[in-house]
Amino acid sequence: MLIGIPCEADPSQAVVSATPDTVAKLIALGYDVAVEAGAGERAAFPDEQYAAAGAQIVGEEVWDADILTALDAPPPELRARIRPGRHLIARLAPGRSPELIEEFERSAITALAMDAVPRISRAQSMDVLSSLANIAGYRAVVEAASHFGRLFTGQVTAAGKIPPATVYVIGAGVAGLAAIGTANSMGAVVRATDLRPEVAEQVESMGAEFVPIPAAAERSADGYAKEMTAEQAEAAARLYTAQLASADIVITTASIPGRAAPRLLTAQDVAGMRPGSVIVDMAAAGGGNCELTVPGEVITTDNGVIIVGHTDLAGRLPAQASQLYGQNLVNLLALMTPAKDGMLQIDLEDEIVRGITLTRARIDREGPTPQVVADVLWPPPPVQVSAAPAPAAPPPPDPTPVEPAPQRSRAWWMIPLALLGAALVLASPLAVASHYVVLLLAVIVGFYVITAVTHALHTPLMSETNAISGIILVGAILQIGSANWLVTVLAFIAIVVASINVFGGFTVTHRMLGMFRKDA
Repeated sequence: MLIGIPCEADPSQAVVSATPDTVAKLIALGYDVAVEAGAGERAAFPDEQYAAAGAQIVGEEVWDADILTALDAPPPELRARIRPGRHLIARLAPGRSPELIEEFERSAITALAMDAVPRISRAQSMDVLSSLANIAGYRAVVEAASHFGRLFTGQVTAAGKIPPATVYVIGAGVAGLAAIGTANSMGAVVRATDLRPEVAEQVESMGAEFVPIPAAAERSADGYAKEMTAEQAEAAARLYTAQLASADIVITTASIPGRAAPRLLTAQDVAGMRPGSVIVDMAAAGGGNCELTVPGEVITTDNGVIIVGHTDLAGRLPAQASQLYGQNLVNLLALMTPAKDGMLQIDLEDEIVRGITLTRARIDREGPTPQVVADVLWPPPPVQVSAAPAPAAPPPPDPTPVEPAPQRSRAWWMIPLALLGAALVLASPLAVASHYVVLLLAVIVGFYVITAVTHALHTPLMSETNAISGIILVGAILQIGSANWLVTVLAFIAIVVASINVFGGFTVTHRMLGMFRKDA
């Protein structure tokens, strides 16, 4: 089958649905690939690179391909060129575009929505929303920095002290965590809020302070936060008002797939912010989380607050966005091409394929002449996100009383050891007695130091124990020629034990390092 990579119809859209790297991977799956001339120019992928990867460089005949991939749904005049029975793979926003699904049914084409990939572990490599949200979160901080009139990081100079910027992120999903990490790496003081209290650990691991909502929501069955109740919305509104008053930069990320973005910040909240503050509304494409956001524009309010309403944050990094989106497509087509023979298989038994299939074309042979028709398969059946199993109920207690078994002391071996040590001290010369005190203190201190270290760090401590064993080994070698037969025997035992410890330590360390070494 032939895969067509057309130019994006929107002249401001620089992202392309395939890169030279992903084209080579599609060809490895058995497909032929045709790229419309100039499709990757705005993402810095010239036609020569596509040709070198094995693609055909064509003109408008790209729309005659068996499978068409695009970033977003093509405009109506281009969709009309897709012949019945062909396939279209793109971000189609099926929850907000019921009329588009009806058109696909009339056109008798198979439509697969990349932005409808179910949120399950097996589909993570095909999750376009997460891939592009990661880039958008990074770019949101870059946009905020470009409009913010001060440094992010704090400094102490001869002229005085400069405090760090305060960044407040609403939403700790993929985009929010990317924004948190970027702002933290730039030296800002970062705080974040999310409806899901379980993400607090993730926020703190990125170097931010988690600010919980007093009445937090729970996660729904599809992996997203549930819609807030009136009580939760009121508590969140009070929290946002307080946080915005002290924040220099606010980044909002709240969005609901298939629906308009929820309104979180009011005009009154913005009025309480300091002049020069910046709001980056990452949900501007869905209407915006801020009441004053103008999608696609950057505005300044009467009190000097800058509101960034870009709807294409990921598209402002087109090379990386194209590579990630193209790789998501490769992973999907690899799933749908099990034989790697270049033939696309629509297996509706697979929950990923079923979840993204809006319409499916088929040949209807019931009429006088066979014709291509399409069945509407949207919305798909709900996919239950895997969750941790509930803990098993403890078994009922046995009513029969059981007398505890007598405990035997496990320290009996210390008695003969203490007697042996006392005999050794008494048999030694008086000048050696002080050394036994040092030895005893070293054993006690070493025991408590080593046992206080977590087991996960025992292997990294191997080099230190090798050094200690080396000291013992050198001391034992110096005493091996002693005239006292007891000293000679003890020195020999010390040499054997220390050698085992040294060589064993290096062996374990070598095996540990081998776990992190890539195969040649």
